Amino acid sequence: MKKENVTISFESEQLAALEFSLKKKNTSVQAQLEELLKCLYESEVPEPVREYLDSRAAPAARPRRPARPAKPQPREEIPSALARPTDERNGV
Repeated sequence: MKKENVTISFESEQLAALEFSLKKKNTSVQAQLEELLKCLYESEVPEPVREYLDSRAAPAARPRRPARPAKPQPREEIPSALARPTDERNGV
């Protein structure tokens, strides 16, 4: 789904204090607002609507093509001179 930006006004000194406090907890105003907005969405939007939106957002599963069978590799024949042991090539 396409994402939208939400803009709100907040006192700058309060925002700075909030960012400072949340930084100590290894989180941010952005992360906390996203989590709260998600909770608000889940509590206010009926489940059938959420399921419908989720189904539209998920890409349709494409059927996978079956794997092609491997072609057998032609066997290379060893020249007859190389196939014999060394002693036979030397006439011994």
